[in-house]
Amino acid sequence: MGAETASDGPRTELLRDADRADSWLLVVDGTPQSHVDLADPTHLDFEYVRRLGHVADLAAPAGRPIEAFHLGAGALTLARYIAATRPGSRQRAVDIDADLVELVRRELPLDRRAGIRVGIGDARAWLAERRDGTADLVVCDVFAGARTPAALTTAEFHADAARVLRPGGVFAVNVADGGRLAHTRAQLATAATAFAHTALIAEPSVLRGRRFGNLVLAASDRPLPVDELARRAHRDPDMARLISGPDLERFTAGAAPVHDGAAADSPAPPEGAFTR
Repeated sequence: MGAETASDGPRTELLRDADRADSWLLVVDGTPQSHVDLADPTHLDFEYVRRLGHVADLAAPAGRPIEAFHLGAGALTLARYIAATRPGSRQRAVDIDADLVELVRRELPLDRRAGIRVGIGDARAWLAERRDGTADLVVCDVFAGARTPAALTTAEFHADAARVLRPGGVFAVNVADGGRLAHTRAQLATAATAFAHTALIAEPSVLRGRRFGNLVLAASDRPLPVDELARRAHRDPDMARLISGPDLERFTAGAAPVHDGAAADSPAPPEGAFTR
């Protein structure tokens, strides 16, 4: 049982989760994109979303409302989580796929009190229109198919994210990569052009290049809570590792920042990398 978009764009489906009541899986062109539990929005099924949730949890004192921008709306899983864990937060999300947004609005409606607004548009252009110092958290989770568009991988884009953040605000990015992680290393070097502090969180098998997967990059102008992030990553059901400081410098050594005009989409995953 489910629903899907009827358009010439990407095929988007909502499939009911047979193992969890009132839960849904959003699938775009065959790739699982989001999981939502309408009865319990604090349940985060995807491991990389839990990592983003950890970053959101530590972006401000527990329970305090924040202002968050979400580049890539999907099923609004993280936005729903923040609304539940930080009541009173103000959040804005943008997605270029109008059919996807309409499907989610219709089939997975938001609580009117959630404080989440969703717009249609290009993520980078939308971010460029935001005022300076207006967000506590900016999350980038944008994929065209299974690849992040080149325009969202550059130093100029990272500078815009830094501009819209308040002092101490956090930028969090979902990076998909595999093998020698050349794309991830370049993204860390790129983030370092705009932020003084960075960290990387991922499962050990992904960090060692044994499989393609998701890595979460966190960046800020102030020191990140790396000890607590590392503890949460280690205790997660899908145990992960956090890299920061000198270890991250060694990991990134030799990587050059990416700039507009020379950027490329993130690597395409091998077939079956994200099947569930």
